[in-house]
Formats: sequence, C-alpha cells, structure tokens
Amino acid sequence: MRGMWVRGLLGTALAGAGVMLAAMPAGAQMRADEKPFFDLYKQLVETNTVVGTGSCTKASAQIATRLKAAGYTDQDITLFSTPDHPNDGGLVAVLKGSDPNAKPMLLMGHLDVVEAKRADWQRDPFTLVEENGFYYGRGTVDDKAQAAIWADAMIRFRQQGYKPKRTIKLALSCGEETTYAFNGAEWLAKNRPELIAAEFALNEGGGGRLDAQGNRQLLAVQVGEKAAQNYTFLVTNPGGHSSAPPPDNAIYELADALKAVQGYEFPVTFTDTTRAFFAATAKRMGGETGNAINRLLANPNDKAADAIVSRDKTLHSTLRTTCVATLLNAGHAENALPQRATANINCRIFPGESVDGTLATLKRLAGPKVTVTANQPIRPTAIPPTLDPKIVEPMRRVAAKHFPGVPLLPLMSTGATDGIFYEAIGIPVYGAPGMFLEPDNNGTHGLNERVRISSLYASRNYLFDLVKAYAG
Repeated sequence: MRGMWVRGLLGTALAGAGVMLAAMPAGAQMRADEKPFFDLYKQLVETNTVVGTGSCTKASAQIATRLKAAGYTDQDITLFSTPDHPNDGGLVAVLKGSDPNAKPMLLMGHLDVVEAKRADWQRDPFTLVEENGFYYGRGTVDDKAQAAIWADAMIRFRQQGYKPKRTIKLALSCGEETTYAFNGAEWLAKNRPELIAAEFALNEGGGGRLDAQGNRQLLAVQVGEKAAQNYTFLVTNPGGHSSAPPPDNAIYELADALKAVQGYEFPVTFTDTTRAFFAATAKRMGGETGNAINRLLANPNDKAADAIVSRDKTLHSTLRTTCVATLLNAGHAENALPQRATANINCRIFPGESVDGTLATLKRLAGPKVTVTANQPIRPTAIPPTLDPKIVEPMRRVAAKHFPGVPLLPLMSTGATDGIFYEAIGIPVYGAPGMFLEPDNNGTHGLNERVRISSLYASRNYLFDLVKAYAG
C-alpha cells in the first residue's frame, strides 16, 4: 500500500492554499553511483513478486547477492522463508554501529506487488520501460522504489566505508498486498523479533505531492495508520416457494442491516497526528471548511461542524473509523425464497480503537436476526507513534537541503501497511517523506503504474542523507 493519501489528504490540505511551488529538475542526474542503483531497481521491478505466481524469495536472493558483493558477510544477512510458503521469503541485513548504547534503526519495505494483467496494460508490467520522463512497471512505486532505495543505501554505506554510530537494519518482506497471504513482517515479529528490534522504523506511507507540471507542493510524514478489518453479515432462513412469500426474508433482513451501517457515523476522534494535520489544513483552507475544522478541534461532538468537514470524503475518513459494504451474495434460485444472504463489510479502524469494539458496534447496528463475525486474519490494530521531534526534525532539516521551501506535514494514513506488525512489538513506525507522486496517484494498484524518474532519484538522495542523519 502506498500513496492513496497523496491524492486525498494532501490534495485536500492544499485546497485554496496558494502553496509555494519549487520547480523540479527536468530529469534525473547521471552520477556514476546511479547506474548500480538503476540496475538493482530494474532487476527488482522485472522480478515478478505477485503472491501465488511470482517469488519474493527470488527477489530477496538477488538483493542478498548485491549486498554480499558490497562486503556484507553471511552473518550480516538473514534470508528467511517457511516450508509452506517457499516463494514468499524475505531478507534482513544489518550494518553494525559503533555505539553499543545507541539503539538500532530499521528500514522496512515489502517486495510483493499487486497483480497486473498483461492484457490490460499498455506495456509489459514486468518490464521496466522508460518513456517521457517516467519509468513504467508494476511496483515502480509500490513498494519496489523504496525497497530498492533502502537496499542501495545499505550497499553504498558498506562500499564507502561508512561507520554509523547506530546500527542500521534492513527488513524486506512479502505478503503486504494480499490479506490472506503469508506475511513476512508478521512472521519476523512473531518468530525472529531480535532480528528487527529497533528504536524506530522508517516505512512506506509518507512521501510528497507534485502538481500536474511536476512541481513539488508538499511533503508528508506518515505518523499512524488505520487497521483494515473485514466482517461478515449472515442471515439464514428456511426459504420456500417464492409464490407464497412470508414477511421474513433473508435478503430484506440483510438489506436492513446494511442500511443501518450506511446511516451510522462512527464518532470523531483525533490523534496528535490528525490534530496537527487538521490544524494545518484549517489554516490553508480557511472559509467555511476551515472554520468548521477549528470548531471540531475544539469540540469533536459538534455535529454541524462534522457535517461540513465530512463533505470531503478524505477528511471524513481521517476523522473516524469507517465501515462500508463491499461484497454481497444471496439466494440460490430465481423462483425460491433466499435461504442465505451474506455481505462483507470492510472497516478501516481508527488508531486506538479495536476489532472487538467495532464488532460490537456492527452487531448492534445489524440487529438480532443477523450474525456478525470478524473475518480471519485478524491483524493488530495500529498503535500511533508520537510526533517525536527526534524523528520529525531530522526529516525537516534534511528536506530543507533537498527540497527548499516545501512544507512538511504529519499525516495519518487511511490505509494500512506492514507497520502494524512491528508496532505490535513496540517499534514505532514512521512513513518516510521523500517520494513525490503525481496527482493521479501514479497508477498505484492500477494500470500502467509509473514513477517520474527525477522524483525517484531525488527520493534516493534525500533518503540516503536522512538515514545518515539518524545513524550519526
């Protein structure tokens, strides 16, 4: 998952802002060190890592080979997989720091990508194509750009003889994009927590926004995220002949329950991150919406203010837990009363709220005739990290060098990442800024995914310096 907030949250935050724009260079620089990075990135994009048809294990081995060529030993690298999921493996690499009192930092990312059907794409999704200042291919953004940047940084650190004070760890895993897949981050957190133990982690989810001309508008650090959880609504009935219908009908009862969910608004809630985001957004937007945001910040129970702010679907989702019907299945014959009707309800649970608490609310809304269950897998709910100046200020400082004049804003993602598994064992996870995306979200999870070449290389430069700023 990457970037859905870019088009939504950042676009909303910029509305009516008159933001200063900083022009981007026309294309990527061609330094000598960029060729090895491009080769790594190209190989990674062209390695199919769709769960079930591709192999993250193969991609991990390719990265391990490059790390070893740079000087890492077998003791520095852990390749992992399980017998039941031999193609869903991952990698952990360690560059040891010189200060035993400095806790490690973790660079994390996922190697798997969303399925891409060749017949639907204009280009082969697993061939890196350069065209009109962009690289096209599945994973060029989500999340192979960041995975390649992290691996490249680890390689360059070793090649340059860099001696960090703080140990730097790299964890690349599989399964982030597929709910029911083997998830490497979850496996590490449960089975090898010592490998990834760190004071904090840098993840996907942050980034930046470009305008239609490629000018930088805004940077963002992701501080917290929602948890994704599916629930099933089930209604059963003896059924019978449709010529003599009784008043109780499984489809009608299910429909009543779904309408109850549609009409319900979860309460407005703020974290430190969303409070900071909305305060900044109120200043930028002004007018009726800006005033309503300020009223909500003062009183989350102000229904009239909520109604104004929630006209924007992204702001609405950032204020609360949301639940929506996504799948329906009912009946077995056109001339028979339905014996069974089911619906899937997809919820995005606000940080600090629980799967069980949301389940209780859905049961109350659905009523006694509907069975409501939480679907497996039940993943950890997000634990929002603090807006720690030790994390955020280096981001600002390094950004001022690389992207002068571009503001940095904290955001909560309305999606979900593998960060939840590391947060569950006490590692605060932050979505790093740096990767600027287009207003149309770059085709992430969709057709013809692409990244602006200059944006990719600028992100590589920024994140390399950012890691060094943390590592000392």
